[in-house]
Amino acid sequence: MKDKVALVTGSTSGIGLGIARKLASKGVHVVLNGMGSPEEISNCQKGIVRDFGVEVDFSGADLSKPQEIQDMIAGVHKKFGRLDILVNNAGIQFTAPIESFPPEKWDAILAINLSALFHTIRHAIPLMQKQKFGRIINIASAHGLVASEHKAAYVAAKHGVVGLTKVVALENAQQDITCNAICPGWVLTPLVEKQIDAMAREENLTQEQAKLKLLLEKQPSGRFVNIDDLGDYVIFLCSTAGGSMTGSALSMDGGWTAQ
Repeated sequence: MKDKVALVTGSTSGIGLGIARKLASKGVHVVLNGMGSPEEISNCQKGIVRDFGVEVDFSGADLSKPQEIQDMIAGVHKKFGRLDILVNNAGIQFTAPIESFPPEKWDAILAINLSALFHTIRHAIPLMQKQKFGRIINIASAHGLVASEHKAAYVAAKHGVVGLTKVVALENAQQDITCNAICPGWVLTPLVEKQIDAMAREENLTQEQAKLKLLLEKQPSGRFVNIDDLGDYVIFLCSTAGGSMTGSALSMDGGWTAQ
Protein backbone atom coordinates (compact mmCIF):
# COMPACT_ATOMS: atom_id res chain seq x y z
CA MET A 1 0.00 0.00 0.00
CA LYS A 2 3.01 2.29 0.29
CA ASP A 3 2.70 5.51 -1.77
CA LYS A 4 -0.92 4.91 -2.67
CA VAL A 5 -3.25 7.90 -2.24
CA ALA A 6 -6.41 7.99 -0.13
CA LEU A 7 -9.18 10.53 0.30
CA VAL A 8 -11.10 10.20 3.57
CA THR A 9 -14.14 12.41 4.04
CA GLY A 10 -15.14 13.57 7.49
CA SER A 11 -11.59 12.92 8.66
CA THR A 12 -10.72 15.80 10.97
CA SER A 13 -12.05 13.89 14.00
CA GLY A 14 -13.55 10.59 15.14
CA ILE A 15 -13.76 7.57 12.86
CA GLY A 16 -12.47 9.38 9.79
CA LEU A 17 -9.33 10.66 11.48
CA GLY A 18 -8.67 7.20 12.93
CA ILE A 19 -8.96 5.64 9.47
CA ALA A 20 -6.75 8.30 7.91
CA ARG A 21 -4.06 7.69 10.52
CA LYS A 22 -4.29 3.92 10.03
CA LEU A 23 -3.85 4.30 6.26
CA ALA A 24 -0.92 6.66 6.80
CA SER A 25 0.70 4.06 9.07
CA LYS A 26 0.89 1.80 6.00
CA GLY A 27 2.63 4.46 3.91
CA VAL A 28 -0.49 5.83 2.21
CA HIS A 29 -0.58 9.55 1.38
CA VAL A 30 -3.79 11.03 2.73
CA VAL A 31 -6.18 13.83 1.82
CA LEU A 32 -8.29 14.93 4.77
CA ASN A 33 -11.69 16.56 4.50
CA GLY A 34 -13.95 17.88 7.21
CA MET A 35 -14.77 20.66 9.61
CA GLY A 36 -12.79 22.37 12.34
CA SER A 37 -10.76 25.47 13.04
CA PRO A 38 -7.66 26.12 10.93
CA GLU A 39 -5.54 25.31 14.00
CA GLU A 40 -7.31 21.97 14.60
CA ILE A 41 -6.98 20.96 10.96
CA SER A 42 -3.32 21.96 10.87
CA ASN A 43 -2.66 19.91 14.00
CA CYS A 44 -4.30 16.87 12.38
CA GLN A 45 -2.10 17.22 9.32
CA LYS A 46 1.11 17.84 11.26
CA GLY A 47 0.41 14.92 13.56
CA ILE A 48 0.06 12.46 10.68
CA VAL A 49 3.17 13.79 8.94
CA ARG A 50 5.17 13.63 12.17
CA ASP A 51 4.03 10.13 13.08
CA PHE A 52 4.13 8.44 9.67
CA GLY A 53 6.17 10.58 7.25
CA VAL A 54 3.60 10.63 4.45
CA GLU A 55 2.17 13.56 2.50
CA VAL A 56 -1.04 14.97 3.95
CA ASP A 57 -3.31 17.42 2.15
CA PHE A 58 -6.64 18.95 3.18
CA SER A 59 -9.79 19.84 1.28
CA GLY A 60 -12.43 21.99 2.88
CA ALA A 61 -15.05 20.97 0.31
CA ASP A 62 -18.65 21.30 1.48
CA LEU A 63 -20.06 17.86 0.72
CA SER A 64 -23.57 19.23 0.33
CA LYS A 65 -22.38 21.01 -2.84
CA PRO A 66 -21.70 18.74 -5.84
CA GLN A 67 -19.40 21.24 -7.56
CA GLU A 68 -17.15 21.41 -4.50
CA ILE A 69 -16.97 17.61 -4.47
CA GLN A 70 -15.97 17.58 -8.13
CA ASP A 71 -13.30 20.20 -7.45
CA MET A 72 -12.02 18.19 -4.47
CA ILE A 73 -11.53 15.01 -6.53
CA ALA A 74 -9.90 17.02 -9.32
CA GLY A 75 -7.60 18.62 -6.76
CA VAL A 76 -6.50 15.23 -5.43
CA HIS A 77 -5.71 14.07 -8.96
CA LYS A 78 -3.85 17.28 -9.77
CA LYS A 79 -1.65 17.06 -6.68
CA PHE A 80 -0.94 13.33 -6.61
CA GLY A 81 -1.73 12.14 -10.13
CA ARG A 82 -3.90 9.30 -8.79
CA LEU A 83 -6.58 8.30 -6.30
CA ASP A 84 -6.39 4.72 -5.08
CA ILE A 85 -8.61 4.66 -1.99
CA LEU A 86 -11.82 6.55 -1.29
CA VAL A 87 -13.30 6.31 2.18
CA ASN A 88 -16.71 7.95 2.43
CA ASN A 89 -17.11 8.60 6.14
CA ALA A 90 -18.67 12.06 6.61
CA GLY A 91 -22.07 12.06 8.25
CA ILE A 92 -24.53 14.14 10.24
CA GLN A 93 -27.46 13.22 12.45
CA PHE A 94 -30.77 14.59 13.74
CA THR A 95 -33.46 12.74 15.65
CA ALA A 96 -37.20 13.38 15.87
CA PRO A 97 -40.48 11.51 15.26
CA ILE A 98 -41.32 11.52 11.58
CA GLU A 99 -44.39 13.72 11.97
CA SER A 100 -42.24 16.47 13.47
CA PHE A 101 -39.04 15.78 11.52
CA PRO A 102 -38.01 19.11 9.92
CA PRO A 103 -37.90 18.76 6.12
CA GLU A 104 -34.73 20.84 5.98
CA LYS A 105 -33.02 18.34 8.31
CA TRP A 106 -34.15 15.48 6.06
CA ASP A 107 -32.66 17.25 3.04
CA ALA A 108 -29.39 18.03 4.84
CA ILE A 109 -28.90 14.46 6.10
CA LEU A 110 -29.65 12.92 2.72
CA ALA A 111 -27.25 15.37 1.06
CA ILE A 112 -24.29 14.58 3.31
CA ASN A 113 -24.96 10.94 4.21
CA LEU A 114 -26.01 9.66 0.78
CA SER A 115 -25.86 12.08 -2.14
CA ALA A 116 -22.29 13.13 -1.33
CA LEU A 117 -21.20 9.48 -1.71
CA PHE A 118 -22.79 9.32 -5.15
CA HIS A 119 -20.84 12.41 -6.20
CA THR A 120 -17.47 11.36 -4.77
CA ILE A 121 -17.77 7.91 -6.33
CA ARG A 122 -18.88 9.10 -9.75
CA HIS A 123 -15.85 11.39 -10.00
CA ALA A 124 -13.39 8.90 -8.46
CA ILE A 125 -14.36 5.87 -10.54
CA PRO A 126 -12.97 7.14 -13.89
CA LEU A 127 -9.59 7.76 -12.23
CA MET A 128 -9.62 4.27 -10.71
CA GLN A 129 -10.67 2.69 -14.00
CA LYS A 130 -7.82 4.44 -15.82
CA GLN A 131 -5.20 3.23 -13.31
CA LYS A 132 -6.86 -0.23 -13.14
CA PHE A 133 -7.10 -0.21 -9.35
CA GLY A 134 -9.38 1.24 -6.72
CA ARG A 135 -10.79 0.61 -3.28
CA ILE A 136 -13.99 2.34 -2.17
CA ILE A 137 -15.10 1.91 1.42
CA ASN A 138 -18.37 3.48 2.50
CA ILE A 139 -18.83 3.88 6.25
CA ALA A 140 -22.50 3.02 6.60
CA SER A 141 -23.92 1.96 9.98
CA ALA A 142 -25.86 -0.77 11.69
CA HIS A 143 -28.67 1.58 10.70
CA GLY A 144 -27.92 0.64 7.09
CA LEU A 145 -29.25 -2.82 7.93
CA VAL A 146 -31.85 -2.24 10.66
CA ALA A 147 -33.91 0.70 11.88
CA SER A 148 -34.42 2.70 15.06
CA GLU A 149 -37.14 5.12 16.03
CA HIS A 150 -36.76 8.86 15.41
CA LYS A 151 -34.00 8.43 12.82
CA ALA A 152 -35.95 8.47 9.56
CA ALA A 153 -33.43 10.41 7.50
CA TYR A 154 -30.32 8.71 8.91
CA VAL A 155 -31.74 5.20 8.48
CA ALA A 156 -33.00 5.97 4.98
CA ALA A 157 -29.62 7.40 3.97
CA LYS A 158 -27.59 4.53 5.42
CA HIS A 159 -29.84 1.92 3.78
CA GLY A 160 -29.23 3.87 0.57
CA VAL A 161 -25.48 3.67 1.13
CA VAL A 162 -25.66 -0.13 1.31
CA GLY A 163 -27.64 -0.23 -1.95
CA LEU A 164 -25.29 2.19 -3.70
CA THR A 165 -22.33 0.09 -2.56
CA LYS A 166 -23.78 -2.99 -4.25
CA VAL A 167 -24.42 -1.20 -7.54
CA VAL A 168 -20.90 0.26 -7.71
CA ALA A 169 -19.45 -3.17 -6.89
CA LEU A 170 -21.42 -4.87 -9.67
CA GLU A 171 -20.55 -2.25 -12.25
CA ASN A 172 -16.82 -2.71 -11.55
CA ALA A 173 -16.77 -6.41 -10.71
CA GLN A 174 -14.45 -7.37 -13.57
CA GLN A 175 -11.87 -4.75 -12.68
CA ASP A 176 -9.57 -4.47 -9.68
CA ILE A 177 -11.96 -1.95 -8.17
CA THR A 178 -13.95 -2.98 -5.12
CA CYS A 179 -16.67 -1.22 -3.19
CA ASN A 180 -17.74 -2.31 0.28
CA ALA A 181 -19.71 -0.84 3.16
CA ILE A 182 -18.66 -1.15 6.79
CA CYS A 183 -21.63 -1.04 9.17
CA PRO A 184 -20.44 -0.11 12.66
CA GLY A 185 -22.57 -0.17 15.76
CA TRP A 186 -22.06 2.44 18.45
CA VAL A 187 -18.64 4.08 18.24
CA LEU A 188 -17.72 6.75 20.78
CA THR A 189 -17.49 9.67 18.36
CA PRO A 190 -18.44 13.35 18.86
CA LEU A 191 -21.77 12.55 17.16
CA VAL A 192 -22.56 9.77 19.64
CA GLU A 193 -21.30 11.81 22.58
CA LYS A 194 -23.97 14.40 21.77
CA GLN A 195 -26.64 11.69 21.98
CA ILE A 196 -25.22 10.52 25.31
CA ASP A 197 -25.24 14.09 26.64
CA ALA A 198 -28.87 14.53 25.56
CA MET A 199 -29.92 11.24 27.18
CA ALA A 200 -28.14 12.17 30.42
CA ARG A 201 -29.92 15.53 30.55
CA GLU A 202 -33.36 14.27 29.61
CA GLU A 203 -33.33 11.24 31.92
CA ASN A 204 -31.27 12.70 34.77
CA LEU A 205 -28.48 10.13 34.37
CA THR A 206 -24.74 10.33 34.88
CA GLN A 207 -22.57 10.17 31.77
CA GLU A 208 -21.57 6.58 32.56
CA GLN A 209 -25.19 5.52 33.15
CA ALA A 210 -26.24 7.13 29.88
CA LYS A 211 -23.40 5.42 27.99
CA LEU A 212 -24.34 2.00 29.33
CA LYS A 213 -28.03 2.52 28.64
CA LEU A 214 -27.33 3.64 25.07
CA LEU A 215 -25.11 0.61 24.47
CA LEU A 216 -27.30 -2.07 26.00
CA GLU A 217 -30.43 -0.91 24.17
CA LYS A 218 -28.82 -2.08 20.92
CA GLN A 219 -25.32 -3.53 21.35
CA PRO A 220 -25.17 -6.82 23.29
CA SER A 221 -21.42 -6.56 23.85
CA GLY A 222 -21.95 -3.53 26.07
CA ARG A 223 -18.79 -2.03 24.57
CA PHE A 224 -18.23 0.66 22.00
CA VAL A 225 -16.71 -0.39 18.68
CA ASN A 226 -13.04 0.59 18.65
CA ILE A 227 -11.99 3.14 16.03
CA ASP A 228 -8.61 1.45 15.67
CA ASP A 229 -10.36 -1.82 14.80
CA LEU A 230 -12.41 -0.06 12.13
CA GLY A 231 -9.16 1.26 10.68
CA ASP A 232 -7.79 -2.27 10.53
CA TYR A 233 -10.94 -3.37 8.70
CA VAL A 234 -10.31 -0.67 6.11
CA ILE A 235 -6.69 -1.79 5.73
CA PHE A 236 -7.83 -5.36 5.10
CA LEU A 237 -10.31 -4.26 2.42
CA CYS A 238 -7.57 -2.24 0.70
CA SER A 239 -5.13 -5.14 0.76
CA THR A 240 -4.60 -7.98 -1.69
CA ALA A 241 -6.39 -10.29 0.75
CA GLY A 242 -9.54 -8.18 0.43
CA GLY A 243 -9.44 -8.08 -3.36
CA SER A 244 -12.31 -10.53 -3.84
CA MET A 245 -14.59 -8.85 -1.33
CA THR A 246 -16.92 -6.44 -3.05
CA GLY A 247 -20.53 -5.38 -2.68
CA SER A 248 -20.56 -6.46 0.96
CA ALA A 249 -22.21 -4.79 3.94
CA LEU A 250 -19.84 -5.78 6.73
CA SER A 251 -21.07 -5.54 10.31
CA MET A 252 -18.85 -4.52 13.19
CA ASP A 253 -21.51 -3.92 15.80
CA GLY A 254 -21.01 -5.99 18.95
CA GLY A 255 -23.90 -8.26 18.01
CA TRP A 256 -26.45 -5.51 17.27
CA THR A 257 -27.73 -6.96 13.98
CA ALA A 258 -27.49 -10.56 15.19
CA GLN A 259 -30.62 -10.03 17.28
